[in-house]
Amino acid sequence: MARAPFQVIVFPFIKVSNEGVLYAIFKRSKHEMWQAISGGGEDSETPIEAARRETLEETGMVANHGLVALDSRGSVPAAVFSDCDHWPPELFVVPEYAFGLRVACDSITLSIEHREFAWLPFQEAHDRLTWDTNKVALWELNQRLFRGMAFER
Repeated sequence: MARAPFQVIVFPFIKVSNEGVLYAIFKRSKHEMWQAISGGGEDSETPIEAARRETLEETGMVANHGLVALDSRGSVPAAVFSDCDHWPPELFVVPEYAFGLRVACDSITLSIEHREFAWLPFQEAHDRLTWDTNKVALWELNQRLFRGMAFER
């Protein structure tokens, strides 16, 4: 399968009565960094299809319902991807699409891509994140939930 020229990030979240909302963030296996579920599209996938697939691959969670498409967009340098030889040479950055995922339980089965995960309140999750695009997307998701504006779009 050929990698499509876009990236997705997904933040699972769960409503916990006494703690409000908790967000899942993930620590990479090979690097000292915390991030959302992340990955690229394959072949002719849409961003939402890639978000569903990446969520299943990295956490074992099925994301058929509860995805919240966010307005947050980032850019990732194309050069950081090793599997992009088929991309045009004039492609310098790829878009990163962000999603939240409402889940009913906190059960996660990690893939080999991550060695640890944590369910955290907004500020603690935000403070641990490595990438600015992840921080912006998490902030937007938190604002949507706080204002009652998180919905499937």
